[in-house]
Amino acid sequence: MSVSTEVQGKEENALLNLIFNIVLPVIILNQLSKRLGDNGPLIALVTALLLPIAYGAYDYITRKKKNYLSLLGILNISVTGGFALLGLGGIWFAIKEAFFPLIIGVAVYFSNILDKPFIYTMFWNKRIFRTELIEAKLRERKCEDCLIALFRKATFLFSVSFFISSGLNFILANRIFTNIDSALSSTERTEILNQQIAKMTWMGHLIIAVPMTIFIAIVMWFTIQKLKKLSGLSLDEIINEG
Repeated sequence: MSVSTEVQGKEENALLNLIFNIVLPVIILNQLSKRLGDNGPLIALVTALLLPIAYGAYDYITRKKKNYLSLLGILNISVTGGFALLGLGGIWFAIKEAFFPLIIGVAVYFSNILDKPFIYTMFWNKRIFRTELIEAKLRERKCEDCLIALFRKATFLFSVSFFISSGLNFILANRIFTNIDSALSSTERTEILNQQIAKMTWMGHLIIAVPMTIFIAIVMWFTIQKLKKLSGLSLDEIINEG
């Protein structure tokens, strides 16, 4: 196995990511709908959906780096907007919320069939690990194949987190996106749907993203502990702190 190419360019701004993908859309959907008259709910919906798309385009232009998870997120937002503009709701949103993490989980899982499992592709570089030292130690111990086996196991565990997220998304969305009374006016229905989308946006990140982050941290801890055992190196020798 050769060391993957180091990631170049600026790092993604986590604060801007949070603001444009969660905070501002939720505020707009909850507040702007009520302040712009009869067309307020529709204007709020379109504005809230355009913000993450615009930020994703800006991030790509400034960092000159493709982020396939972000692209999938933009596709997710576009489908949400399409469903909303078509007047769909209820089970459609529950299926959509479950579908995207499911697709990611399947893609991550099947990366194990390829030569480079997902965890290897994402994390095996000199910015995170002292790759050359670790690989040299593994050669000394005649355990080169142990490295790819470790990353395959870590990738499998990582894919499981997305399958769990898919199930949680479906359950949460099925509770939030209840059917809207067709007797209501289109403005009233759009406003209720906006509130449901806003609720799913913040609750999805709070209830699902936080446990997912913890799960991913556990996978990384597992990977590092196994690397220590396989290579005989200490944590300070494995992690690149420079």
